Amino acid sequence: MATLQLYNHQFHFTPRIIKGLVLLATALIILVLWIAQSAMQALIGILALFTWGGLAYWLILKGQVAYTLTATHFQQHFYQGGWVVKWNNISQIGVCSYEREGWHQPLPWVGIRLKDYSPYLSSICPRLSTQLLLSQRALLYLGAQQQAKQGQFEDLVLDSTPYVDAKGNQYSGLQAMLANRMQYQRKFFGYDVFIAEQDLDRSAEEFVGLARRYLAAAEPEHNP
Repeated sequence: MATLQLYNHQFHFTPRIIKGLVLLATALIILVLWIAQSAMQALIGILALFTWGGLAYWLILKGQVAYTLTATHFQQHFYQGGWVVKWNNISQIGVCSYEREGWHQPLPWVGIRLKDYSPYLSSICPRLSTQLLLSQRALLYLGAQQQAKQGQFEDLVLDSTPYVDAKGNQYSGLQAMLANRMQYQRKFFGYDVFIAEQDLDRSAEEFVGLARRYLAAAEPEHNP
């Protein structure tokens, strides 16, 4: 399978966009010079314009989420960092659903079930671990709710019990919290890693279909 790069949104500086930005910046600078009552006010106004422009561009970059799908692995990239898993370490990919009174309602999340947590835990940075733990609290609450465990929510969300993998490796701190969260989510939804539909460039169903094609085409890993 060919390598594929996806973005939740893209911002390209095409010649047309560059021309428009230059015209807008020129118009704003002229407006500042016309309004300013002194050279100092004009300088401050121009510096403020550039500061606002830089901040806007930074916010665009911060909100961008990218994905890399190759023949061997799958990556998700955030401004804070990213994570990577091999297709051979994925057992299932699907749309997460919420069960209520026997009915399954799709949720705006894509779920990934791993065979081994260790490679994922080793690839993710602390900043991103913190972001994921915070941003997926609502999903954890839904899972606890569907199994009537709302009263245990605070204990679940803050569980930092050291995690020991199948090989005896022990994880503590944020890595342990993330591993414990993954175990709880697997009990609730059947998946360990979650991707919000709002962070995709297509619907959750379409993304799952694409990912499953890469998963099916991945060659089995040969251990020496």
